[in-house]
Amino acid sequence: MHEFDDAVLRCFLKNQGKLFPEEDVVSSLEEAENFLEECFAVVVNSVDEVWDYFEEEGIDMEGMEGDDILEADEVFDVGDGRYLIVEG
Repeated sequence: MHEFDDAVLRCFLKNQGKLFPEEDVVSSLEEAENFLEECFAVVVNSVDEVWDYFEEEGIDMEGMEGDDILEADEVFDVGDGRYLIVEG
């Protein structure tokens, strides 16, 4: 089970529209934590780890290089060097 700290939860709460533009899926930190646990979201510590995750999961990255991967809808910049990856 992942432990999502407040920085990660706030990041998802604030930016969830990137992945779910139709409507907010969560409206509180508690809901955010439950949602992220249910969809097996992960927190990684670098852009390289984002690439590693996408490769391991077999996610299509054709045409992406370097920091392009951070533009993927599933990737959220926590703001402290970590990245939250949420598979919609």
